[in-house]
Order: sequence, then structure tokens, then C-alpha cells
Amino acid sequence: MSERPLTGGTDRRREELCLWAGRALRTGESVALQTLAGDAGFRRYFRTLSAPSLIAVDSPPERTNPGRFVAVADYLRRHGIHTPMVVAADVERGYMLLEDLGDRQLLGLLNEDSVEGLYAEVLSELLCLQQVPPEDDLFPPYDRELLLAEMRILPEWLAGRLLGHSLSEEESRLLEDTFSLLLDSATEQPQVLVHRDYHSRNLMVRDGERPGVVDFQDAVWGPVTYDLASLLRDCYVRWPRERVEHWALCYADTAESAGILEPVPPQTFLRWFDWMGLQRHIKVLGLFPRLYLRDGKRGYLPDLPLVIRYTLEVAGRYPELKPFADWFRSELLPLAERQDWYRDYRSAGERRTRAGEAAEQRVPE
Repeated sequence: MSERPLTGGTDRRREELCLWAGRALRTGESVALQTLAGDAGFRRYFRTLSAPSLIAVDSPPERTNPGRFVAVADYLRRHGIHTPMVVAADVERGYMLLEDLGDRQLLGLLNEDSVEGLYAEVLSELLCLQQVPPEDDLFPPYDRELLLAEMRILPEWLAGRLLGHSLSEEESRLLEDTFSLLLDSATEQPQVLVHRDYHSRNLMVRDGERPGVVDFQDAVWGPVTYDLASLLRDCYVRWPRERVEHWALCYADTAESAGILEPVPPQTFLRWFDWMGLQRHIKVLGLFPRLYLRDGKRGYLPDLPLVIRYTLEVAGRYPELKPFADWFRSELLPLAERQDWYRDYRSAGERRTRAGEAAEQRVPE
């Protein structure tokens, strides 16, 4: 999370958070806070200006579930995952003080020279995460109903509300048939703990220590490839297809050795991985417009071209999914191209180094 200095007036909940933090830390006075850039949810984050620094969180209970945040953070920490320690919490009012894991997001450190070592660290952490035992009260199933509801935000928020395209009955049937294929693939996979947003903006790199894991409060029990696809087909950074598939298959081998995954043919695992990633990207294609249109968060729209690229590349490689790719390319892409946030999806996410550019040119479309 990046810092933004506070200017101008303050709001009531922020003032209350400053006072509450002071009482929780027994300072005898209000604690000075510096605003941090938040996430896609309704929580707000601040850094205390005293040493050692902590993260103060405003988590409105009517819009979020601070009690669940605290419970999941504690459960994961007790099973070896470095989520931020909860120093103090008032779950009824929605105020928390957390351990400060720093500002070194994985995303800002990734380049051609660092990616192998950094991904080795966070893939090792993912292996630990997937070995966390189930807890029914904390981790609901990532079942067909929930996965389907996520995908259905694409026709509503991307097609309808952002691009102004009304689906015909035939188009709606095409989407539902595509969604059904992806659901079948998701539900046939081994089920494990799923962070649900395990990507470069939610992983904090700390010298000499295991990665810090944030934004974990929506964790569920679901398909084994979900977090792997979230990381390796990241909506904010892209790597060549052959490299991603190599990482994915190496992870499959490690997961088999750890007892997470029964041996499956490589092509089966890659299909699981591809189709799970497509489910996630279909969700994101609706989610980012919703964040803009409903919540006023425009900053996610420039990342849509990379998500479009992933979607068309993966769907276009499988005969069962190609009708969806053809529909998207013919009906939605021309409308997206008229938007001020759009850039050519075919080059979205390409690396800026010469080595990266050469690697990208070898990726088949």
C-alpha cells in the first residue's frame, strides 16, 4: 500500500479511529495517521506515525465483516501463514490495528532478473497455504453457485452498463453454456484453501523473512488451481505463456509431492489451470467496471486490456470455448475500443526489457 499525506478536513470515522487507536495503544492522546492507498473493498488503511508503525484499519461493519477478518488472520497465522498480526480490534465499530508488513509489494519488485527467485518464494508460500486444514465456520465452499454469480457480473457490468450492449437470448445461452463448462472444470479439481486474490499486489516481500500475505478475508474452500492462476496470470503483470506453463507444471509436481494433489496428466492440470484462470478473468471483466460505475474507483479500468488479452488467448485455444472468444471479439471488443481507457489488448502487459519483449514475441496468439 502506498502512502498519501492527509490534507484538508477529516471525516468522523477517521477522527474516531485516531482516538480509538490512542486508547488501544494507551498513549493518552489521539494517534496521528497517514492515509494509505486502499484495496477494491470498503476498508480504509492508515499508517501510524509513531514507532513502531502499525496499520490502522477503518472497516465499516455495515459494509465489511471485521470479525471475520480477525478470525481468518488468527487462523492463518496459527497455521504458519504470515498475515499481519492483529494488535487490537473493535469488531463492533470496525476499527483495527495491525502489524505493518511494509510497502514492498511483489508487483513493484518483479522484473526479468528477479522473477524466478521471487516467484519461488511466493509459490512456496502458496504450497503452505494450500496445506492449511479446513475450518467450516471460516471458509465457505467456493461452489458452483458462487463461481457462477461471479461470472454473471460480466454481462451486467461490462457488456450492459459500461459498453451499452444488451444481450440477445442466443448470446445469453452462449454465455451460460460457457460458464457451465468452466464450472464443471472447477468442481472436478481437488479442493483446498483458496486465498481468492493471491497476486502481486497482495504479497509483501520482506528481506530475510517469508512473504507477508494481505487481503485474505474472503478466503474460501475451492479449486486447487485458483490461487495459482491468480498469481501466474496476474491482472497487473504478464509473463510469456511457455514460462507460465512451466511454472504451473513445476508447482503441480511439488503439490503432488506434498500430498495436495493426486497425480494427473500435465495436459489435465494445464486445462484446469487455464479454465480456472478464465473463470477469474471473466469475473474481473465485470468487477473492474463495477468498481468504477458503482464505487467510483476508476483506477482499475486501465488494467482491463490485459484481462481481455488473457481471456481471448485462453478461450481461443480450446474448441469448446472458442465460440465465447469469437463472440467477445466480434461484439464487445469493438465497443471497448471506443473507450478512453482502452489500449491494444494484443500488447497489454508486455515486459519492457529487451529480453522480455523477445520472449513475448515467441508467445503464440
